[in-house]
Amino acid sequence: MAEAIPVSLTRSIRGISVRQIRLVCGLVLFAYLVSHFLNHALGNISMDALAAGVYYHTAFWQFLPVAIAFYTAALLHAGLGIWALYERRQFRWKAIEPLQLVLGLSIPALIITHIAGVRLGHTLFGHEKLYPQVFFAYWIVWPYKMWLMFAVLTISWVHGCIGLYFWLRMKAFYQRAAPFLLAAAVLVPTLAMLGLYQGGRGVVDNDSAEWRAENLTRDKVGTPAEQAVLGTIENYFLIGYLGLIGFVLLAKGARALNERRGGMVSLSYGNGRVVRVPKGLSVLEASLRNNVPHASVCGGRARCSTCRIRVIGDCASLPAPSKREAFVLNRVGAGADPAIRLACQLRPETDLSFFQIFLPQITAASLRTSSPARIGEERYLVSMFVDMRGSTKLAEKRLPFDTVFIVNRFLGAVSQAVVECGGQPNQFVGDGQLALFGLSTSPQTACRQALRAAAMISANVDELNQFLSHDLREPIRFGIGIHGGEVIIGDIGYRDHMVFTALGDAVNVAARLQDMTKSLACEAVVSEEVRVTAGLADNDLPQQEVAIRGRAEPMIVRSVTHAKTLSALVNAVDVAAA
Repeated sequence: MAEAIPVSLTRSIRGISVRQIRLVCGLVLFAYLVSHFLNHALGNISMDALAAGVYYHTAFWQFLPVAIAFYTAALLHAGLGIWALYERRQFRWKAIEPLQLVLGLSIPALIITHIAGVRLGHTLFGHEKLYPQVFFAYWIVWPYKMWLMFAVLTISWVHGCIGLYFWLRMKAFYQRAAPFLLAAAVLVPTLAMLGLYQGGRGVVDNDSAEWRAENLTRDKVGTPAEQAVLGTIENYFLIGYLGLIGFVLLAKGARALNERRGGMVSLSYGNGRVVRVPKGLSVLEASLRNNVPHASVCGGRARCSTCRIRVIGDCASLPAPSKREAFVLNRVGAGADPAIRLACQLRPETDLSFFQIFLPQITAASLRTSSPARIGEERYLVSMFVDMRGSTKLAEKRLPFDTVFIVNRFLGAVSQAVVECGGQPNQFVGDGQLALFGLSTSPQTACRQALRAAAMISANVDELNQFLSHDLREPIRFGIGIHGGEVIIGDIGYRDHMVFTALGDAVNVAARLQDMTKSLACEAVVSEEVRVTAGLADNDLPQQEVAIRGRAEPMIVRSVTHAKTLSALVNAVDVAAA
């Protein structure tokens, strides 16, 4: 146990990338934003409430360890945001990713006036500029700055909320928490802006010579010379910041030209689609640039694995996975397979052939509600095929509605037994059904559940025959085949026509055993595998050796003349085990 903690910690540290650092820094800044917004909201009460709130707000955020963490987070987040502008080669232009980036990059330019006037004024000249002084400046001296303040509040809040959405939307609790988060996202900034408006109106209403003499002293707002120094700092910052953004954009252009000169690579999607892109683009960026649908719930942030691809052919020429990519692949159990890569992280230097593992239509909601079994998993299941005998003859002298009614009643009787015994009705093919057992239980339990379900199906069909005795010329008969083994389960199909089902030899054998009930004149045929796993005695059921179509060797099975008898046999095993 003690050794497992360092291993887990080391694994988590290896999974940290630039995006994770930016996320943590963003959370620190968002916490500051919430604190400041709640402080603003106190303006709806009174100016005294604002003064009391800002005292506690500054006392916490200027506490040395907290201040160090805050300013470090602010510098890192801003710097990594500029790096993201340079690094990102392609966006989902129909999504909100570019909006988040643009809003984030605009915030430093918009808040520099406030920072220079309040924070730098205090640091350099000891100004004690609080709400009354800020309101006077923004509502009376420079009224346009009032609208700038509201714009900054809106932009910073929207930027933070978008980041939280990208982070939280893949969490299991998000769907339940979303209505409450939305309410908070609307209520907090609304109250904050109303509080600022009320505070500003209060200053305007109380503006007088006496008020100015009390609140606009030198120690609070400084001298004209000091204000000029702060204004100069503000101007130089804006010039430098805008110059940095321009430099990054020029660097992106230079990189694009260099990549084109470095050569092009061909990406083959395994469905006949081939695109040519410059070296340096990730596979996901290549898909977005060429309008090729590609699953990516997290937007290429390496926070999910939905952009996974399987490389076709030799993987030796591929660049090694980054620590973050390896971390994500290990979490989904694909780290040991060099052919499985994240499309958002893989930047091929040579031609590449691959196919996508996830459908492009997958969403965050479907990812949250999907288990690994929905994606594709190998596990032990018990398959049961149930077929209604004589349905073709049944339909000869009946109206279509009557035939459908009877078949549906039969399938309903079968499904009820399957569900009550712990199984899952899976596929309906005409008048037959495939049911699966063991999706959430052990192989032994699954085998016993299937045998109980077969007995209950017999009982349910007997009741149905009694209910329809006046409408049926002869009772409904059925055949059941039961076999267990390793199968592949997952969502199979195309686009909106996806079906969760099982594939494998065990499923095919169950279907063959169901067919044998006709030649063996019995209601059910159970494989020896199911009999042994369920714990039934060797002499409980008659043994037969039969040839299975598609199998080279014969197979031992147990025929059950009357499926009802299986219930007593399973109950006897349970009693003996108890």
